[in-house]
Amino acid sequence: MTSKEPAELNMTTRTASCSCGQLTAITSAEPVRVSVCHCLACQRRTGSVFAAQARFPASAVAIAGASNSFVRVGDGGGRAAFHFCATCGATVYYICEGREDSVVIPVGAFADPAFPAPTFSVYEERMHSWVEMPAGIEHMA
Repeated sequence: MTSKEPAELNMTTRTASCSCGQLTAITSAEPVRVSVCHCLACQRRTGSVFAAQARFPASAVAIAGASNSFVRVGDGGGRAAFHFCATCGATVYYICEGREDSVVIPVGAFADPAFPAPTFSVYEERMHSWVEMPAGIEHMA
């Protein structure tokens, strides 16, 4: 890209996908926030000790492919609709009730080791004792 091209063409584009590639989410903006959640529901959903996710403006996300969804009710009563591939079962995105202007994508779905680090950590009272968060991350119990 040359310096004479319009700034809007310099947007960061990233592709998240399920394991088989059938379901994708293409983002055309930087994440609004990258966070980790240590709640037990996220541990079960991911099969890991915490979930890492990035929130994007819905207007900057293009979804392609078929998905099934599961609506989970959180500790505070809020609902989130998790969309996953019907073939391989991998979650590619979710939308929180009351925040339909955002799409949340698991960081691992991007398969990009250079993805921005999390800046926010929640439910740390359920964090495994051997897990350490990045220096300078904002903590919320």
